[in-house]
Amino acid sequence: MDFKQYVTVVEDFPKEGIRFKDITTLMEDGEAYKKAIDQMADFAKNKEIDVVVGPEARGFVVGCPIAYSLGLGFVPVRKAGKLPRPVLEVDYGLEYGKDSLNIHKDSIKPGQRVLITDDLLATGGTIEATIRMVEELGGVVVGIAFMIELSYLDGRDRLDDYEVFTLMTY
Repeated sequence: MDFKQYVTVVEDFPKEGIRFKDITTLMEDGEAYKKAIDQMADFAKNKEIDVVVGPEARGFVVGCPIAYSLGLGFVPVRKAGKLPRPVLEVDYGLEYGKDSLNIHKDSIKPGQRVLITDDLLATGGTIEATIRMVEELGGVVVGIAFMIELSYLDGRDRLDDYEVFTLMTY
């Protein structure tokens, strides 16, 4: 299936010069969404994964159905102040400053095999921070899956030590 035909490219969003890749139009089509999730889950099937992890918010709409498909749990990674139990917090750089992500300290057990999912690989900062948290908690990242990769932003270069799967590349 040509998934790109289901992605809407929005010019000058969120600021001038950006060509935003909107996956909500893919998600609105039940058959396309199902096939996209199925292909991402197929990538993970033989990796003996214990849990799926995804950063908010679009990592949830990708990771949760993959976890469900594989019969696994899902661990959310959230912005600061959004998780109720004790958290591990990691700061990471953005092109315009810093941000931080949190994960519950008890959500990943030492030795658990983890699939990290998100909608988009751009510069790789969010996923790199997510990897750091998973590994600090003792998890083993065995794969990372994205719907879209923006190859011109070189985010994959930050993920050289990991197996990365993408459905579409721009």
